Amino acid sequence: MDNDDSNNNSNDLKLIGVLKGHTKAITQVVCVPKNPNVIVSASRDKSLIVWGLGSGDQSVSGNVVIGKPLRALRGHGHFVADASISVDGQYALSGSWDKTLRLWDLQTGQTTRRFTSHTKDVLSVAFSPDNRQIVSGSRDCTIKLWNTLAQCKQTIIEHCHTDWVSTYGIFQIVV
Repeated sequence: MDNDDSNNNSNDLKLIGVLKGHTKAITQVVCVPKNPNVIVSASRDKSLIVWGLGSGDQSVSGNVVIGKPLRALRGHGHFVADASISVDGQYALSGSWDKTLRLWDLQTGQTTRRFTSHTKDVLSVAFSPDNRQIVSGSRDCTIKLWNTLAQCKQTIIEHCHTDWVSTYGIFQIVV
């Protein structure tokens, strides 16, 4: 072991500020691809917050607040476990322990679709690269494929998972 002090490493990350708005633990933070000054956070307080990032103002506690909440997305009845942003940056998708997914219009903050078919907590959600399909994973040991009209098109269950599905990836196959 060398005597190098890792605290002086130029590659260390540095806290530049905080965002204040949620009342319980944060479960996910996602970037809006088409707008680098906007992020969305999901929380155990049953909400998502759309944040506008700024230059930062000093708060009373001494922390630098680097953004402001633009709108709160409320409607879930339990923890919001995961969130995803559409490729075009117009929609957010959330999965909750209330067994539902919600599709949110980021401009209005309104739910445009509610997805109900899981029998246990939804743990993971994602958009397909073309924004035409949605995938969700749940504690009910299923992966569901949905269209954007909230219709479940396929449920993957048989001989696949013996425990809950917490994360996955979506990729495009080029033929």
